[in-house]
Amino acid sequence: MQLVLASTSAYRRQLLERFGIPFELASPDIDETALPGEAPARTAERLALEKARAVAHRFSDALIIGSDQVAHIGEHRFGKPGSIERAISQLTAMRGKEVTFHTALCLLNTATGVAQQRAVPTRVRLRMLSDEEIERYVRRELPLDCAGSAKVEGLGITLLDALRGDDPNALIGLPLIALSSMLRNEGIQLP
Repeated sequence: MQLVLASTSAYRRQLLERFGIPFELASPDIDETALPGEAPARTAERLALEKARAVAHRFSDALIIGSDQVAHIGEHRFGKPGSIERAISQLTAMRGKEVTFHTALCLLNTATGVAQQRAVPTRVRLRMLSDEEIERYVRRELPLDCAGSAKVEGLGITLLDALRGDDPNALIGLPLIALSSMLRNEGIQLP
């Protein structure tokens, strides 16, 4: 069976490469807007499934991986900032607080139509950062394409007091522990 990552994220691609199995990339090109009243975790789960389904018509016998992440404090969401100013604003709002990153995963078997889904939350507590620390970090790391502006696989780890979760890869964007279990369920041998 063909393995497909329904994502344009370089971070997810790099994580999946750790498995050492060939895969293809496919851009899902979906609207990632939250639905009115939709809880952050539900948004991530719905979008992970929608991403996998969006490319399914191109692959008749494939396992398609969809993933999405929503960072939030309560109902306030922190998406990809896209600019230095928004990244600084996000980190200023999050400093000294606990942020939950809900990373949802879907593995869709296009031959059977069966979709396995999991959500992997990670709770991150940011230090009480000074304005200077925030600006220095953002200008050095340029985390403009990371939800919540915290690129923990790089310098962003220095922003944290603590993190709690089942899979550190989930925080980067692809929960590999859950994904390896799903792939084994589909007969893929790992390791």
